[in-house]
Amino acid sequence: MEKKLKELLDKYSLSSRDSLIPILQDIQDEMGYLSEEALLAVGKHLNVATSKIYGLATFYNQFRYQPRGINHIKVCHGTSCHMMGSVTLLEAIEKSLKIKPGQTSRDGKFSLEVVSCVGACAQSPVISINGKFYGKLTEERLEMLLEEFSENE
Repeated sequence: MEKKLKELLDKYSLSSRDSLIPILQDIQDEMGYLSEEALLAVGKHLNVATSKIYGLATFYNQFRYQPRGINHIKVCHGTSCHMMGSVTLLEAIEKSLKIKPGQTSRDGKFSLEVVSCVGACAQSPVISINGKFYGKLTEERLEMLLEEFSENE
């Protein structure tokens, strides 16, 4: 991991603080998340306090601080999905997998994210798992999906 991180930072050898967000985006694209090690390395590279980098990174919800699970679940929280029960689905996922949005299950099989809208309002409530969309979900269908993805690993 250190080698990859060094290669990424070398791309920004003449960079200033203005490059912080692109650097963090590149690290996350390559490594899947921003580790503590990566934040420390960026701070050293740009001569910026790690606390400032962490403060900026946590301001934006695009950044993750844990690796994604094998199965990444996105729960739509747009108006239509919200009205049709996405909050109930989210609660069911949290209870079943014992994780909250932004977390990854201990076994690494699942990670969870809440998104503003997936653009499938006619199918609400909608979730996606690994980029595949599942609409008009009920708690029963959700439970079956979670079991199916748990067994496939």
